[in-house]
Amino acid sequence: MSSIQDSPKPTFREALGVWAKIGIVSFGGPAGQIALMHRILVEERGWISQQRFLHALNFCMLLPGPEAMQLATYGGWRLHGTAGGLADGLLFVLPGALIVLGLSIAYALFGQVPAVEAAFLGVKAAVLVIVIEALIRVARRTLHQPYDWAIAALAFIAIFFFNIPFPIIIGVAALIGFLLAHHDISLAEPAQLADGPLVTLSQTLWTAALWLAIWIVPLLAVSSLFGRAHVTTDIALLFSKLAVVTFGGAYSVLAYMAQQAVETYGWLTAGEMLDGLGLAETTPGPLILVTEFVGFLAGYRQGGEPQLAFGLLGAGLALWATFVPTFLFIFTGAPYVERLSANPKLAGALRGVTAAVVGVILNLSLWFALHVLFGRVEGQWHGPLRLWTPDLGSLNVDAVLLAILAAILLLGIRLGIVGTLAITAAASLAWSLLANGS
Repeated sequence: MSSIQDSPKPTFREALGVWAKIGIVSFGGPAGQIALMHRILVEERGWISQQRFLHALNFCMLLPGPEAMQLATYGGWRLHGTAGGLADGLLFVLPGALIVLGLSIAYALFGQVPAVEAAFLGVKAAVLVIVIEALIRVARRTLHQPYDWAIAALAFIAIFFFNIPFPIIIGVAALIGFLLAHHDISLAEPAQLADGPLVTLSQTLWTAALWLAIWIVPLLAVSSLFGRAHVTTDIALLFSKLAVVTFGGAYSVLAYMAQQAVETYGWLTAGEMLDGLGLAETTPGPLILVTEFVGFLAGYRQGGEPQLAFGLLGAGLALWATFVPTFLFIFTGAPYVERLSANPKLAGALRGVTAAVVGVILNLSLWFALHVLFGRVEGQWHGPLRLWTPDLGSLNVDAVLLAILAAILLLGIRLGIVGTLAITAAASLAWSLLANGS
């Protein structure tokens, strides 16, 4: 059984420094960010036990919205209550949000920024190594019995090869775990975790109502100010809707968001949408920060004069509608995670989900690796079977070499995450400048 004991709780000030570090270096989409938090919070600091981390991850995977930010918010809440959750959640998002905002402004004024893209190729190569290392660690600590491995393998096959919706995979895994625990109660591993803060139903309802108002009231105010036909109202409505349907993380909703932004509203072109996704993939913070890029361009182009002011307002509305619901879901549901995990049969269901999540992370890791190492990757359907097929001629040799460099730095000489990211980014930028004769 995994350890269930946390190390002594850090001071709020000490925790803030670590949350800030995580926010600054949280590259690589959900797989990379979950890997980073596991490494720092579980492996290095021991502030959250392996078992608590996995139970929290299961919970966040079941919620709509960016699961990595939700996990970060839960970690802060676990250590320092609502203040800790707010601090951790905000610090996880703000560094990336500020960078994406700056790049969005530069993109609106000047187009693509090649130097930034070159530097972040090195970052992505390093994140690839971080993800693989974390995947191996989590699998070793999570997959103990043959049925754990079987659930993880089936989850990976279902999502990677058949594109089965994430909620279905998690639901089936939970059912399998529940039935196995019902058949043999010893398999549930009911953790001694029911020490979370007790809350009453009235407290839960008050928390939900408060955060629902914090989320909705400012958006209604902006809509009332500018009118239903204004682009700011469309931004608020679209991203609020996305916030409650993004089960399975950002990847599950990107196609729908792109279709709405490009075809329905005409805020940007398909090529510009891909550019925005590239910026979000290569900057710290959740991948869903691409909503900020879309919101900025929508406000900048269709809000009126002054363009920059409406661009900033559009970006702010997109961020608010995307991320405030995270605090609603976490602060309302977090007090119940411990008690759910302590129920033997529910613990069995969560164990099934935990195994499935390993398969899902493997899917994200492989998808990320293909898109880092190859310039062109196409998903081809053969009946119900989907195969991600890279164009071998588009192999990015620079990315391969940078990944090897990152592996040497991170796994060989144990340089650390920040140093590895800095060196690979600098090496990628320097090589790009030399190759272009700058």
